[in-house]
Amino acid sequence: MPGRPLDRIALRDHVREVEIGAFQQERGHLQRLRFNIVVEVIPVADAVDDDVDRILSYDRLTEAIDAELGEERINLLETLAARVAERILAAPQAERVFVRIEKLDRGPGDLGVEIVRSHEDAATPHRDLAPPPAPRVCFLGNAQVSGPDLATQIDRLAEGGAPLILCVGLPDGARPAGAGPLVQRRIDLLAIEQNAWVLAGRDARCIVTATRTELDWAMRHGRISVWAPSKIVLDAVESTPPAADQGAGLAAWLAGEMGAAELVVLGAPLPAADVPVRDSLP
Repeated sequence: MPGRPLDRIALRDHVREVEIGAFQQERGHLQRLRFNIVVEVIPVADAVDDDVDRILSYDRLTEAIDAELGEERINLLETLAARVAERILAAPQAERVFVRIEKLDRGPGDLGVEIVRSHEDAATPHRDLAPPPAPRVCFLGNAQVSGPDLATQIDRLAEGGAPLILCVGLPDGARPAGAGPLVQRRIDLLAIEQNAWVLAGRDARCIVTATRTELDWAMRHGRISVWAPSKIVLDAVESTPPAADQGAGLAAWLAGEMGAAELVVLGAPLPAADVPVRDSLP
């Protein structure tokens, strides 16, 4: 509705050391830049319900900065600010962005520029962040999760540098019986998540991830994910995930959803999958 107040998210006093500047004396030297960004976002129609996938993530702001600084050397702060704003505005929630960049080492005071951009102001189509590399998804059976060589197996799976997403199935032993298939489905998904925490607790490199935003962040930052499936499975609308008791099948479904380079299945029969599948370590 016209005139409706917009919510805001902000990044304050984010300092990076970069080579930037049009003057010859600025070439070959790092100088500190301070970024302050405020983004006006369209409020969600109903309660957010603590759902990170429904909001504009703070990581989007730092990733926009990293992407532009990593693309090429830039002479002007104005150019850098405009490109950072353009990347942020590629997010559908972002309506208007204020970007202030200051040079901290050019004089007795801070020298900088502040710009305001909105979707209406954009003269060119928005560039989105480059997608992370295709991940390797791996399903580990309970024997692998509890085995003495877990760290060695993860080392092998992480070789090559592709992002790694680990999946597990139901733990051994009995589970509570739910009153109906929908209740039982939730109980089983929570049991898988308990197993995911067991795995993450055995290797400090692993973090439990439950949302697409968390998976994306982990892939961009070189972290190994252990997938907690409830959120993504229960929110799925375009495809139907397998039942929770089909652990390797659920991993195959995730691999297809994530555009994985391959699926590695250890300790379970090979499922049907839309990506290449194998049953051995790389």
